[in-house]
Amino acid sequence: MKQTIFISTVFVFFLSFSANAQTKDGGISKQMLKEIQQAQSYSVADKALFNAMASNKIDDLAQNFSKRSERDTYFSVETPKQSITNQRSSGRCWMFSGFNVLRANFAAQCANDPEMKDFGGLELSQNYLFFWDQLEKANLFLQGVIDCADKPMEDTRVRFFFKTPLGDGGTFCGVSDLVEKYGVVPAEVMPETFSAENTSKASQLIKSKLREQGLKLRQMIAGGKSKAAVSKEKQEMLCVIYHMLSLVYGAPVKEFAYSFKDKSGKTIGEPQTYTPLSFAKKIGAEKLNGTFLMVMNDPRRPYHKTYEVEYDRHVYDGHNWVYLNLPMDEIEALAIASLKDGRKLYSSYDVNKQSDRKVGYNDLNNFDYESLFGTTFPMNKAERISTYDSGSTHAMTLCAVDLTADGKAKKWKVENSWGYDAGQKGYLIMTDEWFREFMFRLVVNKKYVPEALLKEAAQKPVMVMPEDPLFLPDE
Repeated sequence: MKQTIFISTVFVFFLSFSANAQTKDGGISKQMLKEIQQAQSYSVADKALFNAMASNKIDDLAQNFSKRSERDTYFSVETPKQSITNQRSSGRCWMFSGFNVLRANFAAQCANDPEMKDFGGLELSQNYLFFWDQLEKANLFLQGVIDCADKPMEDTRVRFFFKTPLGDGGTFCGVSDLVEKYGVVPAEVMPETFSAENTSKASQLIKSKLREQGLKLRQMIAGGKSKAAVSKEKQEMLCVIYHMLSLVYGAPVKEFAYSFKDKSGKTIGEPQTYTPLSFAKKIGAEKLNGTFLMVMNDPRRPYHKTYEVEYDRHVYDGHNWVYLNLPMDEIEALAIASLKDGRKLYSSYDVNKQSDRKVGYNDLNNFDYESLFGTTFPMNKAERISTYDSGSTHAMTLCAVDLTADGKAKKWKVENSWGYDAGQKGYLIMTDEWFREFMFRLVVNKKYVPEALLKEAAQKPVMVMPEDPLFLPDE
């Protein structure tokens, strides 16, 4: 009660500030600072809070322990389990989540094959596809610089390219375009390297090289060099980038022998020779484009409209991210239909909000920051997106839902890519209330999508800019 009275008193005091307290240009004047300081009234409880926060994590102090006893791990609809992966210190969650879907689909395919009924699981090489992802993004940057060479460096699009020539993050569209072009290989064929699991330094150096190369291309075009000369120079630049990538991630494999394994680890049949593209065909992943619908919950924009994000792609000659914006009720219906049929889904969230990573449980009341700081955080989902306070930060694989008697979702579960020791043995549980506030993207196979929504998805999309706060890549 005392705390509430104190906050109200301070609020009234601030309303009584004189107009002269603020300087003409909006700075903090001496008078304003004096009034701000006079408004502070530290109680014994405030001193105790400072002492606690000075030597502890804020989340440890804000932990709402009354919620821990309410955490339920039962799920009425759950897809088959598979091995948990670990992206380590990299931003490749989009690939890990996408691969989780691909290998789960292959496991379902094997269940109906008498020769593969004892299939023991598969892990795909993230390192292999990440090599091609980085090379393609490098080309996307260089070609983008060429396309915008007539614009000044201060132009929004030019600045967009030079600010982030390439990065780890992405979306499921990257998985579909890259796998279709380069295929996939098993993890043991091209295992992780140190730099694949710790991408920051290699990425920093390659980005620096790309910026240097981008400037040179602009100078060549400004100097009147021919289109052919510029194209040749770009190819030579990509040779340099390819070499740098091969030194940190290894040269991508072109052909390999491989045998699938059963649940006991024994090989199934004789080793077969594959190329990455033939292996993608073997596991049913060679033609992903056209098979899925990407949906988004963006309450800032009209629902049942289709949107396309300019330059939100991994491959220059690939596909921009196109999505249908839907209310959460309809997105949940799509997810439930897929999960009931045993199919996992690529999905993405803001895992920086009310996420208890220690126990792997996301609930809107996990942390009581309001009581700790004596203030409120009342923004809704649309307001959080608009102000860059929230957005999609991490992709995970939706694998289970717990339903009420009337078929409504109570909670959800995802396969994460932070290793087996993270959260619920590699999984993360989310209440439906949290899911609705902090879930943003879902990729669903078209066979689970009603015809009316497929027609809406076929609309000519509205083009939106990649600088939009909601369209940062999943990491």
